[in-house]
Amino acid sequence: MGIATEQRRVDLVVEGMTCASCAAHVERRLNGLDGVEERDGSLRIGALVRHNHLAANDVINARYPTIAAAAPQIADPLVRNLGTIGGSLTHADPSGDLGSVMLALGASVVLKSSTGEREVPIGDFLVDTFQSSIAPNEILTEIRVPSPGTRPGGAYLKLERKVGDYATVAAAIYLELNNGSIGKAGIALTSVGLTNIKATAAEASLVGAAPGDGVFADAGRLAAEASGPVADVRGSAEYKKHMVEVYVRRGLASAFEMAGAA
Repeated sequence: MGIATEQRRVDLVVEGMTCASCAAHVERRLNGLDGVEERDGSLRIGALVRHNHLAANDVINARYPTIAAAAPQIADPLVRNLGTIGGSLTHADPSGDLGSVMLALGASVVLKSSTGEREVPIGDFLVDTFQSSIAPNEILTEIRVPSPGTRPGGAYLKLERKVGDYATVAAAIYLELNNGSIGKAGIALTSVGLTNIKATAAEASLVGAAPGDGVFADAGRLAAEASGPVADVRGSAEYKKHMVEVYVRRGLASAFEMAGAA
């Protein structure tokens, strides 16, 4: 739990059910968890880094385009100013943006307790709706994102009814180019399943392929097949699947353009 409760704490602030001083109290007791640095082949993000700090960080904006694209789209200014990456991930909301971003990037989380620490791949951490694999005696202290290659590109496309709303559909995209072909691909989906979904078949279809509209369209169809949306006030299941296909295709084209310019 621990850091994990931060996102829900923000929700309660919005609902008028708690006080804004709680975060300050937590942070005074947990120093050193609000840094962002590249070290030993990965980007290290402290669990108490707030969403607006992700959006403003120079290293992230220069080298981690998927995070840079998603951070300004998280919720609204109140949540971005108060909410933390550690709280958001441990909240394990399938409508949360950062879960998909970290799945697409192949990130891991560091969990610490009084007996030691362990590093857990994000796909093993987000186990079910509002359920992570964190133990009761652990806190999430750090997120680790593999450093990109020389030609990365990324995107985060989000469909929402109004600014600040949860996503109807969103897609996190990451690409690396290698000698004219796709060397690495990451695709993950928001709000279309019981957890954030890593579209592994779509990713596999891209690796080694020459980038282009046809390849991107095929990946979009595979990503839509991996999704499992339900009908609600935001749209029918069929509509959401269609938007997954569209957003993955568009996101891949955008990421390829970015990588090609790198």
